[in-house]
Amino acid sequence: MMPSMIIHAATGNQDKVRELQSIFSSHTLTAAEQFSCLEDGDTFFANAYKKALCLHAQCGQTVLADDSGLCVPALGGAPGIFSARYGSDRFARELSSEERNAYLLSQLDAHADRRAFFVCAIVLLFDPHRYLSVQETVAGSITQEPRGSGGFGYDPVFFLPEFGCTMAELTEEEKHAISHRGKAGRLLSRMLHVYETQEHIP
Repeated sequence: MMPSMIIHAATGNQDKVRELQSIFSSHTLTAAEQFSCLEDGDTFFANAYKKALCLHAQCGQTVLADDSGLCVPALGGAPGIFSARYGSDRFARELSSEERNAYLLSQLDAHADRRAFFVCAIVLLFDPHRYLSVQETVAGSITQEPRGSGGFGYDPVFFLPEFGCTMAELTEEEKHAISHRGKAGRLLSRMLHVYETQEHIP
């Protein structure tokens, strides 16, 4: 078994780091609080991999990066990889989470199909040619109005049929157990364990 590693997370979001730290509990995650990288990929994986490469170029150590977003089939997959910037082109400014949710609901007014899914791609990169990657989803639908005060982003408008509530109405523990990031992180953690036991990490 390999010793505990320090993994540099390509995010300054402490909530995200805490969630990932609970998953990679045998290692230590640190947040790259001053980190920035142009996310111009055309897939969630491409953006996650690019962020991992950018941070690795800065620190030269093992890094973890993710890219996630909401996809709505009735809107052609939007917001998709532009989830964090959704509506900004129309309003010529960055929108708050509440404004993005309101804009999303307005775009769905004429649609009966309100199916949606969250996507999360995670890359754990040792060097530019050696990395592990996984992508996971969680399915649901878009509500008629926001509900709940937990979570962040699109959580208040993302309804989970099996729970009978939105993502924002779950407890933090419940959300982590079923979320796209939680599912992807746990799978990647198991992949890392296999990788470590085969002594591939120098």
